[in-house]
Amino acid sequence: MITVGIDHGTSGITTCIKDDDKKTIFKLKRTELKEKSYLEELKKHISLENIDLIALTYSMGDGINKILPIEKVKNRGVLSIEGAGEKVGGGTKVYDEIKESGLPAIVIPGLHRGIECLDERFRALYSHIASPEKVSIAYYAHKLFGFNDFVLSDISSNTVTLLIKDGRISGGFDACIGAIGMLHGPIDLEMIRDIDTGKITANEAFSKAGAVKIAKLYKGVENTKEEIINNYFNDENCRLAVDSLILSVSMEINSLIPLLDKNKRKVVLAGSIGTLRNPIDIPKRIKEFVDAKIFALYGESGAIGGALIAEDILKGKRNILGIEVEFK
Repeated sequence: MITVGIDHGTSGITTCIKDDDKKTIFKLKRTELKEKSYLEELKKHISLENIDLIALTYSMGDGINKILPIEKVKNRGVLSIEGAGEKVGGGTKVYDEIKESGLPAIVIPGLHRGIECLDERFRALYSHIASPEKVSIAYYAHKLFGFNDFVLSDISSNTVTLLIKDGRISGGFDACIGAIGMLHGPIDLEMIRDIDTGKITANEAFSKAGAVKIAKLYKGVENTKEEIINNYFNDENCRLAVDSLILSVSMEINSLIPLLDKNKRKVVLAGSIGTLRNPIDIPKRIKEFVDAKIFALYGESGAIGGALIAEDILKGKRNILGIEVEFK
C-alpha cells in the first residue's frame, strides 16, 4: 500500500510517500512551484500509477466539515482565500494539479465551527482553530505515541495548540489567538490602532506580530527564524523574542491542560521550533513552566500524518480523531 501525505505549510509544500514502513520525504518552496510541476517532482520519487491514495491539505480548510474525496470538494475546501498568512499560489497549483490528474485523493478539513467533534464552547468562541495540516500532526502524535489524551503545540512560523481528549480533537487556539510563533502572532492594541489608521492591514499585522516584532528583525520566512535563533546568545532583542515565545506558548499549553484528567496530562511539541534542541533546548525550557510530561514529535509531522490518515482510511477507518470520513 502506497500513500502520500501533503502538508501545505508556511514555508513550503512537504510531501511524505509511505510505502508500508518506508518513508520518502521531500520539500518544495511555495515560490519554486510557480516554475515547476508538482506531479513531475512527485514522479521523481514514485510512479504515479502506484499511488493508492493522496491526503491533501489546503489553506484554512474551512469550507468542508469532513474528510472528503477531492472530486466532492468545492472551492478547494475553503470559504475564501482571504485570511491570515502570505499568499503565494504554490499550494493552489499543487491542489489543482492533483485534482485534474484524476489520482485518488482526499482533502482534510481545517478545524472550524462546522467540525462537530469540537467542544461547543470552542465552536462558540472561535470561527477557526487550525488549518488542516494540524489535524495530520495530531494524528501522527496519536499514532506514534498511542495517546488519546494530550495537548499538542505546533511551534514554527506560528503557534497552534490543540486539545485532544478521549481520542477526539476537542478544542484549541489558532495562530491569531494566543501564543506567538516566530513570524505570526495575535494583534494587540498598538496594532489595532495602526490598522484603524490605515498604516497596515490586519493580515500584515498578524504576519509580523510574532518573535520578529520583538527581535526587530524580518528577512523572510526561513532566514528570519534562523537568524533569531542563532543570535539568541549575543543579541538582547533576539533573546527576549525567544524567551517571550517560550512564555506565551507555555501559557497557552497551561490554559488547555486543566481540561484533561490529572492522570492523563501529556504535552506533545511539534514544529521546527517546538522540537529545537540546539542551540536552545525549547522542550526543556517549556517544561520549566508546564507541569506535565513533555514529548517531542520530530520530522515532517504534517506530511507523515497525512500519509498515515490516507493509509488508515484505505484500511477502513471512517473517523479521524472525531472527524468524519466520507470515502467510497
